[in-house]
Amino acid sequence: MATFLYKLGRLAFRRRHFVALIWVALLTLAGVGAASAPAAGTTSFAIPGTEAQKAFDLLEQRFPGASADGATARVVFKAPAGQKMTDAGTKASVEKTVKELSTGSEVASVADPYTGHAVSKDGTIAYASVKYEVSGMELKDSSRDALKDAAQHARDAGLTVEVGGDALSAAPETGATEVIGIGIAAVVLVITFGSLLAAGLPLLTALIGVGIGVSSITALASTLDLGSTTSTLATMIGLAVGIDYALFIVSRYRAELAEGREREEAAGRAVGTAGSAVVFAGLTVVIALVGLSVVNIPMLTKMGVAAAGTVAIAVLIALTMIPALLGYAGKRVKPAGQKSKLLGGGRTPKKAGRPNMGTRWASFVVRRPVAVLLLGVVGLGAAAVPAASLELGLPDDGSQPVSTTQRRAYDLLSEGFGPGFNGPLMLVVDGKDAQSPGAAFDKVGAEIKGLKDVVTVTPAQPNKAGDTATITVIPKSKPSSTQTEDLVHAIRDKGTDLASETGAKVLVTGSTAMNIDVSQKLNDALVPYLVLVVGLAFLLLIVVFRSILVPLKAALGFLLSVLAALGAVVAVFQWGWLSSLMGVEQTGPVMSMMPIFMVGVVFGLAMDYEVFLVTRMREAYVHGEKPSQAVVTGFKYGARVVTAAAVIMIAVFSGFIGSSESMVKMIGFGLAIAVFFDAFVVRMALVPAVLALLGKRAWWLPKWLDRALPNVDVEGEGLRTSGDTGRRDPDEELVRA
Repeated sequence: MATFLYKLGRLAFRRRHFVALIWVALLTLAGVGAASAPAAGTTSFAIPGTEAQKAFDLLEQRFPGASADGATARVVFKAPAGQKMTDAGTKASVEKTVKELSTGSEVASVADPYTGHAVSKDGTIAYASVKYEVSGMELKDSSRDALKDAAQHARDAGLTVEVGGDALSAAPETGATEVIGIGIAAVVLVITFGSLLAAGLPLLTALIGVGIGVSSITALASTLDLGSTTSTLATMIGLAVGIDYALFIVSRYRAELAEGREREEAAGRAVGTAGSAVVFAGLTVVIALVGLSVVNIPMLTKMGVAAAGTVAIAVLIALTMIPALLGYAGKRVKPAGQKSKLLGGGRTPKKAGRPNMGTRWASFVVRRPVAVLLLGVVGLGAAAVPAASLELGLPDDGSQPVSTTQRRAYDLLSEGFGPGFNGPLMLVVDGKDAQSPGAAFDKVGAEIKGLKDVVTVTPAQPNKAGDTATITVIPKSKPSSTQTEDLVHAIRDKGTDLASETGAKVLVTGSTAMNIDVSQKLNDALVPYLVLVVGLAFLLLIVVFRSILVPLKAALGFLLSVLAALGAVVAVFQWGWLSSLMGVEQTGPVMSMMPIFMVGVVFGLAMDYEVFLVTRMREAYVHGEKPSQAVVTGFKYGARVVTAAAVIMIAVFSGFIGSSESMVKMIGFGLAIAVFFDAFVVRMALVPAVLALLGKRAWWLPKWLDRALPNVDVEGEGLRTSGDTGRRDPDEELVRA
């Protein structure tokens, strides 16, 4: 591995024009594809195997032409103070708006509030339901504009009008915080390298990689049904790993220069050593992201595969474009320890032999491993306590910012009709095997009406064949509440009894039931997913480190950091701690995708730091140092860079906390705090403490397994034994520079 990458690095350095041309061509091609592709919409939920999905499929089969998957909108009206919706002038304005809404080319139907009993008891609030022939992803901008215009015309008539539903779903906005995150990353790189040019290389290559990845996602969005959130998450992860991977290779390149090597040789060795770590770190991230497909939720699978593709591009760019750009930079990228003149270069260097911060910290941990280990474990355990109260759900319009019309429509409906009105449950009654389908429909309605937490049960609406009917149930509680979830389970339990009595099958669907089924499916998949991803990565790390205990320690440390991060997410987004600081306007259940997505992404990123930091220790140990001294050596060369990489990743993820999309905001916070815990507590404290306690046993591997495993040579031993060609006098290079 190291020898192949060494040759690749030297080739890219020499053929830099060709390498740069290839990447620019790929970026241009992806950009053209994205520019000519239709805009991405909101990915629809399809949850194979769940009751809600089965009911949805049955609706499409038994109610042909009903546009079961069509977009919906609720236009909510509120009368001016002191007036009623039934007043003549107000009623005329509403009816005019309803007529305007019905003229849209993609509109399937519009329900008049006055004929559809959609006026609140106090007469102040009413709503019109709009059903479209196409899904929210396929809805034309002209239809959305017509919906907004109709609402505005009603506002001009003196009414308060807001619009809810998926017809107005928009791409999430990240605001200025994302740019701030990248700015912080730039500052950290400048401090780390002491050079504007060297700092700019990781940023440039990361942006190119993300540009190619996100443009490709945008170009394929319509074909593969990729939602706007997919590209946002790919940007988040691609930026973070792209900067980090390039950072490690540039840092190693400068270290090789400081040892007196010619620039082409230094580029080859940087790619051969740090590049090997990049490959295996990237593989762990890709395994974790692609492994999300085991959950069997198409949207989550697409998000994971798209993000994994962006990570793969980041790895390839780090291995090829970074050495090419280093070739262009020439002597303007200084050896480690030297700064550019603009940033203080030429000053008297620090006293020779003075240990750096990483060395001093590692020496401290090696002297007091038990105290550091206990303190770290107890601290992470305390942070993980709130995770015991974790409640899962999926965001709805109630979690939107109050500045959005969707959230205001949600609040108006809750005010006029009760909180459960925003999450109606749709019952699909299959009476094909019933002796009397009509009687079965009536019995189902009557039985469901008697359940706890039910406000309204509408009469059954049969299809033309009379063998299937839909019944709408309005709960008392809001969609994301545990009471509504209990009601769904109660209806399904009652449906089992009714099936034996009447022969009719009762299925519960609708967005609320679908969200509940998604949460349950994610919960059920979490343990198998953990076993698969951690198991594969464990095997990969055995090959990298040629050890059993080091990968085991890495996996256990990851579990500690992810539990602590989940605890922090619960404290902020569910309990409301520091919610105003994070811009969380509505607390509630944690997004059901959060635990499994965090496990996937954080595990991959955690292994990044494990690979980068511990390979330096392994390298020192293989070359004859004692285990405790190897730990210190690993920190001497790796701590500064790993710290910079972690700060960069935290800054990039934190930039997405300002997103208007609650899911993106939560993931940004969760990943940022998880990286903080994993990098600064687990990798910087617990890892050296455990390795100091284990000593030589940390690197133990059964002889039979050692013979069976392939030698990937992450430490670059093959490069050392091949001779130190290309070495020059560092003092001479300093004079030249």
